[in-house]
Amino acid sequence: MKRFLETTGFLLAVFGVCGVIRELTDGWFGFMGLTRFLTENVGFLEGREVFADIVIAALGVVVMIASDRVPES
Repeated sequence: MKRFLETTGFLLAVFGVCGVIRELTDGWFGFMGLTRFLTENVGFLEGREVFADIVIAALGVVVMIASDRVPES
């Protein structure tokens, strides 16, 4: 379970950072465009893609920190 949380947190952090870079470069940085599907297809996030990507990256960091509290099985 700990390894799963670490991996999930790392991927969320990477996707969030890549999404912020993609939004700030106006789509020029198309690598890891997964966050585009997460942020552009949700109606209330329209115009707030950078904020959503920052939240995704922060959530990834929180999951990685929380994985340290889970005992190894």
